[in-house]
Formats: sequence, structure tokens, C-alpha cells
Amino acid sequence: MSFEGKVAVITGGARGIGRAIATELAAGGAKLALVDVLLDVAETTAAEFRAQGVDAAAFAANVANPEDVNRMCDEVIAHFGQMDILVNNAGITRDNLIMRMKESDWDAVIAVNLKGTFNCIKAATRPMMKARFGRIVNIASVVGVMGNAGQANYSASKAGVIGLTKTAAKELASRNITVNAVAPGYIQTEMTEKVSDAAREAFLTNIPLARAGQPEDVARAVKFLCSDDAAYITGQVLHVDGGMVM
Repeated sequence: MSFEGKVAVITGGARGIGRAIATELAAGGAKLALVDVLLDVAETTAAEFRAQGVDAAAFAANVANPEDVNRMCDEVIAHFGQMDILVNNAGITRDNLIMRMKESDWDAVIAVNLKGTFNCIKAATRPMMKARFGRIVNIASVVGVMGNAGQANYSASKAGVIGLTKTAAKELASRNITVNAVAPGYIQTEMTEKVSDAAREAFLTNIPLARAGQPEDVARAVKFLCSDDAAYITGQVLHVDGGMVM
């Protein structure tokens, strides 16, 4: 899968799944625009990619803030001259039972995970439509399909991402822009390391493949959806969950 001459914007691209996605796309020749809310974090990762010969640059943005996202996209265009691939990976959790969940925790998760995805799609639409080409992949979650106790805000945000994916796919298809989602299951990252042992075991018992996934499992699915091999696929949700949701 070649991405030579393509520029990939990856939110939350400095760590975890985002970094794994960046690694896969860079292996195919993509130039990387790594976005994080903290510029120094993104710059550290970008510098590591540059040391490997990858054309990579760091950009700061709070995806929940539309002005921040618009500025970031303008900076990417100014630096690289184009934006071909957008991977909406930035996300947060603020887990609690509904009866104990603070309104601020609900708002924060919806703002970053759902509104942030909307903001980035909206900002990327103009340059992609002008180029009559684009690949957008949104990182959803199996809990956006099946729900999960203690994650009302996260589940709602990811279910919203799935609906947003399908709508954006219909709106942008005529301009040769595909929009798909990847729904990871239980993936070993810094975020899931915070889960209790009991919760981790509960997850694993519901996975037919009987193991947690790795960031690379998600990254390879994203790489496929960004490639020419997936040019006739849009509006779809690809589950990368070891069979947790069938």
C-alpha cells in the first residue's frame, strides 16, 4: 500500500494507537502531520520520525475548539501544501456510573470525542473537496455499538462518531472522499492500563480470540481504509475487537 506524495493528519498522533497509525502510514511513504493538544509531545514524536527519514511535523490543537482546529489545518496546508488523509484518533475518557457522573465529565468527553471529530472533518472538507480526493477514518469503539456500564459519556460519543461517519460519507462521496470508522475493542494502551484487573478480566472473557488487541492491529485496519485498496468502501465501520461484537 503506497502513500507516496500523500499527507496524513493524525489527531492524537503522538502516542498509543495514533502513533501506531502514523508508523503504518509512514511505512507506505506518507508525510505525517502529528496533532496533539500539547505541542511538545507531538514534536518529540515527530522528531523521532524525522530521525528515521520520515517527513513529519508537529501541530498543536485542542480538537474540541473549532478555531484551534481551523488554525491547525491552515498550518498543515501552509507547511505541506495539501491534506489527503485525516485520522480522527484524539479521545479521552471520564468513566463513572450515570448516577455519579459529573456534568463536566459528560461535556468534556462529548466535546473531544464527538465534537472534535466533527470539527476536524469540517475543517478538512474544503481542501479535500478542492483536490477531489480524501480519506477520512474516524476511531470509534465497540462500546459505541454495545454500550458499557460506567461509560455512558464515552459510549454516547463513539456511537455519535459512527452516525457522523455515515452522514459525512454520504455528503462527501461525490468528491471522491471516503469516510469510514474503525471500532477497536480492548486494545492495550496507556488508557486501558488504567482499567482495574477485574474489569480487564471481564473484557477478556468476552473476546473470542481470548486476548487483548495491540495498537498495530488497529493501525493496519486504518492503513487499509486509507489505501487505494479501499477506494470503493465508504460509510462503513470496521470492528477490530477479536470478535467481541459480531
